[in-house]
Amino acid sequence: MKRNSFLKILNLVLLVLFVNQTITALFHDEIPFRVFQIFHKGGGFVLLALIAAHIILNFNWIKANYLTKRA
Repeated sequence: MKRNSFLKILNLVLLVLFVNQTITALFHDEIPFRVFQIFHKGGGFVLLALIAAHIILNFNWIKANYLTKRA
C-alpha cells in the first residue's frame, strides 16, 4: 500500500477514534461502566498508538517545516 493511501485511511481512523473518545467522555454517566472502559480506555490506547504512527509517517514533513535551523 502506498504511503499516501495509508495516511488517508489512518487519518479517517484517527477521526473516528477521536469522536469515540469525545462521545464516551460526554456520556460516561449514561453508559455502563464496562462499555465505557472498553470504548474509552481501549480506544484511548489505540488512539495513542495511531497518533505515534501518524507522527512517524509524517516525520519528514515535520522535520522540513519545524525542525529546520533558522538563520
